Amino acid sequence: MKINTQDLRIMLRTAWSILNFQFSIGTIMDVRIDQSWKQHLQTEFDKPYFKDLTDFVKVEYAHGPVYPPGKLIFNAFDLCPFDKVKVVIIGQDPYHEPGQAHGLCFSVQDGVQFPPSLRNIFKEISDDLGKPVPQSGDLTRWARQGVLLLNATLTVRAGQAGSHQGRGWEEFTDAVIRELNASRDGLVFILWGSYAKKKGAVIDRSRHLVLSSAHPSPLSAYNGFFGNHHFSQTNKWLTDHAQTPIDW
Repeated sequence: MKINTQDLRIMLRTAWSILNFQFSIGTIMDVRIDQSWKQHLQTEFDKPYFKDLTDFVKVEYAHGPVYPPGKLIFNAFDLCPFDKVKVVIIGQDPYHEPGQAHGLCFSVQDGVQFPPSLRNIFKEISDDLGKPVPQSGDLTRWARQGVLLLNATLTVRAGQAGSHQGRGWEEFTDAVIRELNASRDGLVFILWGSYAKKKGAVIDRSRHLVLSSAHPSPLSAYNGFFGNHHFSQTNKWLTDHAQTPIDW
């Protein structure tokens, strides 16, 4: 098979971008991210803001506790390849206390007490679908079924909520949403709270299902989160579009 000069340049540029990304951030942490995302987001890795972001993140991890563990920064992408995404849930910041964050929004590692928002999510699932509240708050089981659990900001300094906001992560995750919106069809985007709604403003409602409500935080859950039936609505959409529903 012959490869023309232009295709060869594209292949080399993509390979170099991926290698540069892996070297720049992987030198101090064993970052894992599925190959499909590297291919779809390689133009982002080339941009100056991403280099600045990478430099900032490396310094932060080198000088004190930062969550999630470095190798799990892109855990949401590693567990849920681009072409396997069926549902996108948008969060804001990783949890900032020890043992909680592991790269999936709203999720905590096994053995960790459920944060209030996650507890309310499980309550809504139970009310909506009649399922018992699970014993584990680890939502890896969702990610492996095609739920991209995407925080807007992928890292945070220990004990300091919002400490890595405004450093470039939001631009990167905006690009993730744009790429999914443009390159995939029939996805479900779940937007809880005003922040997620603003981040999801670019989504084409004629091609994707967008479900929005109040945030599951105790401060707002009774103002529209409880009773939103997002989990049953998501599964109905997936079934109607010949896809396997999520076992929430």
